[in-house]
Amino acid sequence: MSTAGKVIKCRAAVAWEPDQPVVIEEIEVAPPMADEVRIKIVATSVCHTDLYHLLESMNKGGFPTVLGHEGAGIVESVGPGVTEFQPGDKVIPHFIAQCRECRFCKSPRTNQCEKAWTRVRQEIMAGVESRFTCKGKRIHQFMGLSTFSEYTVINQIAVTKIDPAAPLDKVCLLGCGICTGYGAAVNTAKVEPDSTCAVFGLGAVGLAAVMGCKAAGAKRIIAVDVNPDKAEKAKVFGATDFVNPKDHSKPIHEVIAGMTNGGVDFSLECVGNVEVMRSALESSLEAWGVSVIVGWTDMYDVAIRPGHLICGRTWKGSVFGGFKAKDGVAGMVKAYLEKKVKVDEFITHNMALDQINEAIELMKNGKCIRVIVNVSPQ
Repeated sequence: MSTAGKVIKCRAAVAWEPDQPVVIEEIEVAPPMADEVRIKIVATSVCHTDLYHLLESMNKGGFPTVLGHEGAGIVESVGPGVTEFQPGDKVIPHFIAQCRECRFCKSPRTNQCEKAWTRVRQEIMAGVESRFTCKGKRIHQFMGLSTFSEYTVINQIAVTKIDPAAPLDKVCLLGCGICTGYGAAVNTAKVEPDSTCAVFGLGAVGLAAVMGCKAAGAKRIIAVDVNPDKAEKAKVFGATDFVNPKDHSKPIHEVIAGMTNGGVDFSLECVGNVEVMRSALESSLEAWGVSVIVGWTDMYDVAIRPGHLICGRTWKGSVFGGFKAKDGVAGMVKAYLEKKVKVDEFITHNMALDQINEAIELMKNGKCIRVIVNVSPQ
């Protein structure tokens, strides 16, 4: 029996308030409106940005919400004006949109989209509109997506159709973390062959950055993390060295300078910590080093001295790895299917939607790289 045009009742993990466990609830998902697609989410993962909203920034205006932005699924129905998708398509949603029409989308200088800025309220990390209700209350859609739900409704400019051969319980990771780290190295930093690199933070984003540095031809890749358990994992993705700042009495930038004759050519901060951002910058070579901020936070200022930049360093930011979303996601899926990028190696756990709080705890305590949450059968 077709569900097109009808309200769907389904399960979702609702975060009713900040810093509290999410609750599996029955929600109502309205049919897609103009330019929207309704998607049956097959698999999703927990990203640190979900935890940032739930446990760190805790902006009460962003609740209640359904978190999740790293997922994949199958189109259930489409709204008026949608021609790019049809029911049955395998898709990956993404928090960075690509309308292909605005001045940003047409420019090679950015992966931002002007239309996307009108769809999401960044201060509360939620879509301007929502197709979710629960117990008579409007529920926010996190970043306009909400993949911790069996069904969701998303504007077509934030969805990519992918190869039908792609396994959704793997490529869901390309909706955020892997593209973010990998692209930060190859697109934003533009790591060069035979260069030296340092990657700070070895979660999924950092490991993907290591993979990107290797793909770009770096000859030395120093992986930096306070968790010694990450050392062997980093080598899988191409790291040549592992440094734990806790093992040294000197500041980490001095340690790296001593290892590299003054500093690395490229450094990438993948933690979302302002002190680490400064350390990463100072770890790059003063004359021409390039340092990229990849980790997300909007809670604190970061301080540097003019001398950190004035001799030739470049400090850059990167969101979604600099990929124009639709093009980038489709390209990364293709690269995965051709075994040119790793995805399976990021997966450390598989869980059901009912176990979402366990998955959140694993991420919070650094006990996983990525947990695949199996939301719906394919």
